[in-house]
Amino acid sequence: MEYESLFAAARRACDETAQAAPERLAAALHRAAGLLRQHTAELLEANARDMERMAADSPLRDRLRLTPERIAGIAADIESVAGLPAPQGEEIARWQRPNGMTIRKVRVPFGVVGMICEARPNVTADIFALTLRTGNVCVLKGGSDARHSNAAIARLLHEALRGEGLPEAAFTLLPSEREAAAALLHAAGWVDVVIPRGGAGLIRYVRENARIPVIETGAGIVHTYFDIDGDLAKGRAVICNAKTRRVSVCNALDCLVIHRARLGELPAICAPMADRNIFIHADAEAFEALAGHYPARLLGHASEEHFGTEFLGYEMAVRTVGSLDEALEHIARYSSRHSEAIVTENPETARRFTRSVDAACVYVNVSTAFTDGGQFGFGAEVGISTQKLHARGPMGLPELTTYKFIVEGDGQTRNP
Repeated sequence: MEYESLFAAARRACDETAQAAPERLAAALHRAAGLLRQHTAELLEANARDMERMAADSPLRDRLRLTPERIAGIAADIESVAGLPAPQGEEIARWQRPNGMTIRKVRVPFGVVGMICEARPNVTADIFALTLRTGNVCVLKGGSDARHSNAAIARLLHEALRGEGLPEAAFTLLPSEREAAAALLHAAGWVDVVIPRGGAGLIRYVRENARIPVIETGAGIVHTYFDIDGDLAKGRAVICNAKTRRVSVCNALDCLVIHRARLGELPAICAPMADRNIFIHADAEAFEALAGHYPARLLGHASEEHFGTEFLGYEMAVRTVGSLDEALEHIARYSSRHSEAIVTENPETARRFTRSVDAACVYVNVSTAFTDGGQFGFGAEVGISTQKLHARGPMGLPELTTYKFIVEGDGQTRNP
């Protein structure tokens, strides 16, 4: 397939979307949300075709599945983004130099934003909303698992663009074949930045093959540390929610780290997870504490490979430590720098944890399930960035902009 023509069309659409009034871009988003609601049955039919092709035991099934409630949620997220202030044109800073010239630092769109994602049809709508609201153009390469779902969503998004007189090339869905990903990663001169959203393998592939700038949204290897001063009721609720709310998402708990002095309460902490069929890979001390109190069919001995694994399913690990320092050491070794949490009633321990843990999002007595653009008030998210340059954590509207300096004066010239 000739991809260059698609990239060229996206580049041509940049100027019109960047110059469009924010109200016009918001109107297109509201139109898109309405179309998604109106065509729920069509979207469910397309999604059912994708679900039929995916293995019954695949951990990606939950990410792929659309329901009427999820479609309504996607539409609501689009409307939420439409209601947020548009960041493009925002004056970040202004100052005047001694010679009288004024310098302004102003937010501007990236231009063409490329994205590669796996079996997540909701991301198709999210990235459309976020890029359009910021005056960007998007080129998306979706996963083959979501081929029919993405195509159905894209048709409605194009209808929304046409309805507001905006170029259809403001959103381009590439074919789901792997060669499209390679073409996107090599689109230097056409695409300004590419953002991968998926598992560690996808992110590594993009990082190693891209010839354009990359913003990494990392895999989530998530820990919660139950401290010697942790509250049992809070800990049980926070840990169970972090693990079981949705097991296939990147903010789901992978490893419970527990202070040795609290092992007697480990059965009580883990009891709610037995009802959700969570298999626990426990170290020797945790296994002994759980044996006879947690279903034997759901309990096993942990090996080294279980620590540092993003399970994306009904599994988790448990590691016993003797101090906060040991907990911090374990997290530093295995963390993917996505989301980490502590359960403690000791303010000094909480302060040390939040200052020491190197992660995009660090929680105290709160479930890591909140690592989400919508929950942070961003409307939706491009992904969770685990890198430190430009963007970190849930990426909302400001993270899809860069800036330029505008310098104004009255004939100033620079002396030799």
